[in-house]
Amino acid sequence: MTEHSTLRTPARPVGLGAEVRTLLRRALDTYADSPQAVGWLHHHLARFEEPLRVAIAGKVKAGKSTLLNALVGEEIAPTDAGECTRVVTWYQDAPAPRVQLFPRGGAPRQLTIARSHGALQLDLGGLPAEQVDRLVVDWPSQYLRSTTLVDTPGIASLSADAAARAGAFLAPDDSPSQADAVVYLMRHLHSTDVRFLESFLDRGVARATPVNTIAVLSRADEIGVGRLDALTSARRIARRYRSDAKIRGLCQTVVAVAGLLAQTGRTMRQDEYAALAGLAGMPRAELDALLLSADRFANREVEGAPTPEVRSRLVERFGLFGVRLGTTLIRQGVTDPSALAAELVRRSGLEELRSVLTTQFAERRELLKARSALLAVELVLQREPRPTAQPLAAEMERILAGAHEFVELRMLSALRAGAVTFPADALDDAERLLGGDGSGVAARLGLDPAAGPDELRAAALDAVVRWQRRAESPLASRATADAARVVVRSCEGMLARLR
Repeated sequence: MTEHSTLRTPARPVGLGAEVRTLLRRALDTYADSPQAVGWLHHHLARFEEPLRVAIAGKVKAGKSTLLNALVGEEIAPTDAGECTRVVTWYQDAPAPRVQLFPRGGAPRQLTIARSHGALQLDLGGLPAEQVDRLVVDWPSQYLRSTTLVDTPGIASLSADAAARAGAFLAPDDSPSQADAVVYLMRHLHSTDVRFLESFLDRGVARATPVNTIAVLSRADEIGVGRLDALTSARRIARRYRSDAKIRGLCQTVVAVAGLLAQTGRTMRQDEYAALAGLAGMPRAELDALLLSADRFANREVEGAPTPEVRSRLVERFGLFGVRLGTTLIRQGVTDPSALAAELVRRSGLEELRSVLTTQFAERRELLKARSALLAVELVLQREPRPTAQPLAAEMERILAGAHEFVELRMLSALRAGAVTFPADALDDAERLLGGDGSGVAARLGLDPAAGPDELRAAALDAVVRWQRRAESPLASRATADAARVVVRSCEGMLARLR
């Protein structure tokens, strides 16, 4: 009988997060005489108690601020091309609204809060964007209690300073990113997008993995010239990207989202519903002619239609696709404003994205925080090497080598990069069991989240036997056998959790 024929209980008595916290405290003792190191390490120790930091990145006009508003459910991020969109802006939960500006080399100042048409307006108070380090928006929000969102300037912006600021925040040259994870928006896959994703993919021990990046095919409603089947086409393209080996090696997954439709659905007002209902009551041919272009829809005088001013605001808020979809749904019998708003959100792809954010980021919160902290300790050891720090380096190496969470990440990366090969069905099975579709037991086993303990345990036992057989096969190469043993270890860990 081989060593893999019996089930093993995980050897580590404490969680990864607890081990890394202990390492940080030991590092603080070792570097107590270094103010810079102490500040850096305290910062990362405190990050364990903070919400997960998720940065939203992408090129100019990718729809970053619009998607942020949709996630929060309020229009708190400016979506115009003003100075504020050239500044890194943090959005975090707080008891009361407040906006603070942090200049470069100066004391922070509080900005006046103003709203226009329900949207929050941010004004730098005459200070050039180049002189602003960041804005911090405190806002009471259920969503922001668990996730701090960071809106970044456009990658490849015409403003070299704005693009450099985004790059420095997301992929600094000599330190870990301030973000635990990144949602990267792209309208289609461009070489600039690939280069950025490659730059954000950290290199080094336990780093070469896309675990902290999700790609979003944004403005999905514009695909197919805004036809009613545009989102279906966008989801098909997203699936094709997900199966691309290059993309699989750079991000966890690709999701199609119509950000404007999602934002408007979550913030739709009664007067907007009334305007859509008025349009839906027009003769079909007249409405179709009116919807041929945004300019025609907003400016043409049409008897019986809402005024050009109202239509102009509608197309600004919904886009032509949203107006087409909204009026079509009303004609099909969706006559309640709340039901229409919910249907717009459902069709936008936002719920799929939120589900992915939960399974890929929220459920991995402790792992992502630990990863950032280990990168911070590594940076301190590199910048200030000293004999008394050698035990820290040894402990960090032990954590990286012994923590199965990092072994899983490295194996996921190897599978997605094609470094280890399995038949297609076994490859999908391995990726799922390793946490590629989420770290929860049900997600790993491909079962419904409501599955009971007995069903989960039976599926996990079946997976152990299935992958032990692969690991012990005389036809397996050394690489595939090692990979199969990692999967077996993950299955055994699930069984231990179920106990």
